[in-house]
Amino acid sequence: MPADLAVIGLGHLGLPLARAAVTAGIDTVGYDPDPRPYAELRAGRSPVEGTLTASEIRRMLSGGFRPTTDAAELGRVRTAVICSPTPLGPDRGIDLTALRDAARALAARLRPHTTVLLESAVPPGTTENVLRPLLEEGSGLVAGRDFHLACSPGRLDPGNRTHTLANTPKVIGGLTPACTESAAAFYGRLTDKVVRARGPREAEMTKVLETNFRHVNIALVNEMAVLCHDLGVDLWDVIRCAETKPFGFQPFRPGPGVGGHGVPVDPGCLPYSTRTPGHPLRMVSLAQEINDRMPSYVIQRCATLLNEHGKSVRGARVLLLGVTYKPDSADQEAAPAREIATRLMDMGAQIGYHDPHVLDWRVRERPVPRADSLYEAAAAADLTVLLQQHRTYDLQGLAVKAQLLLDTRGATPAGAAHRL
Repeated sequence: MPADLAVIGLGHLGLPLARAAVTAGIDTVGYDPDPRPYAELRAGRSPVEGTLTASEIRRMLSGGFRPTTDAAELGRVRTAVICSPTPLGPDRGIDLTALRDAARALAARLRPHTTVLLESAVPPGTTENVLRPLLEEGSGLVAGRDFHLACSPGRLDPGNRTHTLANTPKVIGGLTPACTESAAAFYGRLTDKVVRARGPREAEMTKVLETNFRHVNIALVNEMAVLCHDLGVDLWDVIRCAETKPFGFQPFRPGPGVGGHGVPVDPGCLPYSTRTPGHPLRMVSLAQEINDRMPSYVIQRCATLLNEHGKSVRGARVLLLGVTYKPDSADQEAAPAREIATRLMDMGAQIGYHDPHVLDWRVRERPVPRADSLYEAAAAADLTVLLQQHRTYDLQGLAVKAQLLLDTRGATPAGAAHRL
């Protein structure tokens, strides 16, 4: 059955987009070569934790949304949006394997006058240097002449109910002005505002700037956290004071590491031949280095606190609170909790965890014991470490019950716990 839209990749980008399209009355098919998302969606469950609720999935299905693993469906649509995952590879470069596979599957069935949009997070130049050749070679069509091609990087914050697809401006950069307008016509049905970039590279670079802005500023406050601890300064009070300045300052807060789906991108490490050697973003590389070492700093603080209280890490009972990458969400993408747990286990600690949004948590494929009673577990643990500040946590009560509490988020009342 023909559809107006195909969403390719049913993950943290594709599912919310498909939901918005169905809500807007757009006949939508969701394609993913992985059979697991299909099975989960057909059962009325979200295949990605923290993205959509079961009731939202059911409404999508009742509204006509059709998940599929059959690539033949891609040849029957007017618009195709590629939302394939682009994770970091072993060399810390962005892995475009899933994107290339999606492009090939679409190219074999691409029809004239189709609008193809790319939402996946990619290095600048990917739309023109990777996606375009694959689509043209596989279809025999020419982008900008026979079909429209544009990039509109995903901007969604998973689980955020305030800033949604509808009220978050959509940046669009087309291969040609006609491509941009075709993309704008589609997204204009889903969002309140469309922002036209000069081209695909400008749209791609917008995502790079937004993501790197976050990582660089988090790195700054992470370094400030270490410095302030050494100097005996309350960094959270410093931030509270600084954010009263009505201009020239935006507050960021430190933590045990940086998680999330957006990864910092250095254009000096592009995955194709049109690199810009000699022009790396040194600030981004340094920020990543700083943020990557925060889990080690947390381990160091854990060991020091235990030692100060006459205990060793080896054999210590350590309770980790909040193992997701953001508060009030089940999304664990790149959360630092797993690395912290791994290192503590390597040092001989007995690890347990509590998280109201994660009922099963595994480290090195082994299940980690989950605390049923938070207060009882904190009272029994030699050290409790707050890694994520979920709204349901009564931190004042927790500070009273815990033998020893390390707060990596600065969320407890002043003086109630040891802060990062």
